Formats: sequence, C-alpha cells, structure tokens
Amino acid sequence: MEILYKGVVDLVTNDWKMIVMWLIGGILIYLAIAKKMEPTLLLPMGFGAILVNIPSSGAIGEEGALTTLYEAGIANELFPLILFIGIGAMIDFGPVLSNPKLMLFGAAAQFGIFFTLCAASMFFPENDAASIAIIGAADGPTAIVVAQQLQSQYLGAIMVAAYSYMALVPVIQPPIIKLCTTKKERMIRMPYAQKSVSKTTRILFPIVITIVAGLIAPASVSLVGFLMFGNLIRECGVLDSLSETAQKVLANLITIFLGITVATQMEADKFLSVNTLMILGLGLFAFVFDTAGGVFFAKFLNLFLKEKINPMIGAAGISAFPMAGRIVHKMGQDEDPQNFLLMHSIGVNVSGQIASVIAGGLILAFFGAK
Repeated sequence: MEILYKGVVDLVTNDWKMIVMWLIGGILIYLAIAKKMEPTLLLPMGFGAILVNIPSSGAIGEEGALTTLYEAGIANELFPLILFIGIGAMIDFGPVLSNPKLMLFGAAAQFGIFFTLCAASMFFPENDAASIAIIGAADGPTAIVVAQQLQSQYLGAIMVAAYSYMALVPVIQPPIIKLCTTKKERMIRMPYAQKSVSKTTRILFPIVITIVAGLIAPASVSLVGFLMFGNLIRECGVLDSLSETAQKVLANLITIFLGITVATQMEADKFLSVNTLMILGLGLFAFVFDTAGGVFFAKFLNLFLKEKINPMIGAAGISAFPMAGRIVHKMGQDEDPQNFLLMHSIGVNVSGQIASVIAGGLILAFFGAK
C-alpha cells in the first residue's frame, strides 16, 4: 500500500499533465458514448489518449504496438488513403451530376481554409500554418496527409482538432448558419426535380475528376485518386461485394485503427501547450469561416437569381459527409416541416468532399510538398 501511495503521489506531483490527458481521453469517450458523436473516431481516440499517457506505457516507444501502427499506417499516409476508398464507395454523386452547379458551393465552402492560412502564418511557420488551415475542410484524412507531407511539428494537435470538429459538426454549424441567415431565408423551398443519370456518366465521372484534379493540382492525385477509385468500385456494377466491403468492413476497420493510432501524438508533454490551444482555436476559426463562406456565397447568388436558393445549403459544402447535409435538411424542416432540402444539401456535401481534397492538393503544391 505504501508503494502504491508513493506512486500516486509521484504521479500527481510530477506527471499531472498525464492526468489531464486522462481527463481529455475520458471526455472524448463520453462524447462518443453518451452523445453519440462519431463514436468510431472519438472512442478509440479517447482510449488511445489514456493508453499513451500511462507512465512508462508499453503501448508506445520502439516496441510499442501503437507506435508500430503509426509507422505502418500514418507516417506513410496509408491509413488515410485507404479510408478514402471506403468514403468514395459510400458517396453517390448522382445529385451533383444531375445539378452540376452545386459544385460551386463545395468550392465556396473552402474559403475558410485560405483565410485561416493567412491568420495562422502570423503565429506559425508556413508549413505548420498551411497544415493548420486544412482543419477547416472538416476532413480528417486530408488533414493527416497534408500535415504529414508538410512535416508539421504539430501533427497530433492538427489530427485531434480535425477529427474533433468533424464530430462536433451538429453542435458548431447550426448557430453559425442561424447567425448568417434570416428566418425567411431558412424557409426558402427548393423543389427537387429527379433527373436520371446514365451509368456511363457515373462511371466516367470519377475518372474525369481524377484527371482534371491531377492536372490542376498534381499533389492532389493520391487524395482525389483514392476517393474516386472507391466511387468507381461503387458505380462500375461488377464489384458489388467489394463495394459493400469497402463501405462497411474496410472503412470501419481503418477508422478504428486510425483513431487509436492518432493518440500516439497525444502525449502530454507534446499536447498540453499554448500552441496546441492556438491550433484548436485556429481550426475552429477555419471551420466557422468555411461554413459562413458557403452560406454567403448562396446569398450572393440570390441577388441575381429569379428562383432563390436556400442559403443554408451552402454550409453543407464542408467535407463532413453526410452530417453537414443532414443538418441543413433538419434545420430546413425545423423552420418548415414541408421543406425538403436533403437532396440539394447532400449534393453540395459530396461536392465539398471533392473540393476539400483538391484544396489539400493545392496547399501541398503551394508549400513544397515532396
């Protein structure tokens, strides 16, 4: 008992930061279980944060299992890219193909990334500032790839911020959208005319997007390419079982490994710092301005359009698929139960998925990724 007591006293006295990280891990686990906020991400991240912050933890270090996973799956960007195959297999680009102008909203909703880049560059070196800015895309895999290739020293904080804000989309977005719109604007109805999209178009779309994106931003080829490859598996019609595996088994398995491996970057000494708090703040700043940018772009278009757009759909242009699209639809129905915005908002949401990975490729191209 005396030895145990001495160990507890030493822990509280010398390693209080580890206790703080246990609390942070506990909060992430609570949000995953009690609030059901992205449990496949936050639960392994929270538990992993506890694992790596136990004194002399065998989970990290040269022979640690989590360190081995990190080197095998994140240091070489393998996990995020494989996850993109699963995400691509989940996405139906039909709403975008039937209404291509929705792509504009996906592009507009990346405004916060470049705005935050300017702000972050006042406090951090350019490679770190660029990595922090991409948090605004609300796309964890893209954030990991960008921060890894730009060799950011704040990879852990960036990963945690990106995934946390993805999970907190239902909490963060609604007040921003309400602040940027009036009740009358939120009640605008947008009739949806179902248009058939040929199988040939669906098959050609991921191939063409990969080529075009590669020509515009060559550094985005791996990001866009893996996403579009997943979508091609879905749409080709001859790999149904593989598509189902990619959507469910593969995506879930990689997400679990990715979540718990991210925690290797959450060691107390690295994570608890002023810079980490600044990164979390700048990430939120980027997220807010991405949401607002999409909304105000729609409001701008309404100045010239006879048939008005519900500006809320612009907020779905971030990459958090399909949460952002569902939130916009729900907010529309809260104002008017007969207002169905789901197809429009999901169309914008999937276009935001493409735009975010292209934005990540542009960031890599601008800041010298090898």
